[in-house]
Amino acid sequence: MGNDLAAGRGTAIELTGLTKDYGKVRAVHDLTLRVRAGEIYGFLGRNGAGKTTTIRMILGLITPSAGRVSILGRELRKDRFAGLSSIGYLVESAAAYPNLTVRENLEIHRRLLGAPPDTVEEVIASQHLGAYRDRRAGRLSLGNKQRLGLARAFLGSPRILVLDEPANGLDPAGIVEIRELLLRLSRDRGVTVFLSSHILGEISLLADRIGIIHQGRLVEEIDSAQAARASSSEIEIAVSDLARAARALAADLGLSAVAGAGPGSLRVVCDQARAADIARAVVAAGVDLLRLCPVSEDLELRFCRLTGASS
Repeated sequence: MGNDLAAGRGTAIELTGLTKDYGKVRAVHDLTLRVRAGEIYGFLGRNGAGKTTTIRMILGLITPSAGRVSILGRELRKDRFAGLSSIGYLVESAAAYPNLTVRENLEIHRRLLGAPPDTVEEVIASQHLGAYRDRRAGRLSLGNKQRLGLARAFLGSPRILVLDEPANGLDPAGIVEIRELLLRLSRDRGVTVFLSSHILGEISLLADRIGIIHQGRLVEEIDSAQAARASSSEIEIAVSDLARAARALAADLGLSAVAGAGPGSLRVVCDQARAADIARAVVAAGVDLLRLCPVSEDLELRFCRLTGASS
């Protein structure tokens, strides 16, 4: 693609104030995020956090209670077909007609999309399903059912892929293959990937940006560079007076401090080379410095801290 989308400019998916209520239960609350064209966006959250509900709203499978979804600049509510025709998707578990073969399942979907006939064999080859092309879908293993679902998502050369747990049921080699394929699609063809997964290590290897949803709200958004720097960009201190220490750090060093992992502790976002400056500022303010240590936090620990999950 030689257009702006392929170059990573513009917006592929935009959610604005997206909300979904089921009776008195609010599954998604005022969710606003923007996925740039050509990027891989990792969408993380605990079970029940609202990930799949959000994905189903993006795909028009359920109607938002409030807010809007825009796909490639078109509001989904006003122009549903134009938006969804650009999306390949896999939601929750791979669906297929169990009494039809792999090839027959893909042929039906190809005809619905109006894609060229040879694309069926292309996606069968990309997902290593050649030996199973004439096997009924109901007789496939879990991993091969997932491959069939992914092959279906890739049909028609979609500009956007929305994938909910794409590695489900795949063996380690299959997970690596999917990772490499998604990276190629994004980097070489400008395909936008909106990806939900429980495998945090895979998200950290794949995603250009990561959004973390908790109790229906977007609690943090970080890019891959921030995630890579997480282990060397924070310092945690334990002090005798939290409020006075925080004021001193802000006034003397221009640093903001947030609550740390334990009682009486603060976490300061800064280069670890400033550890001595932090110690001097806290002590000069008349605060006892009980502990100072760099914070080593990978994506899994960051996720657990933000969502209250056990590490």
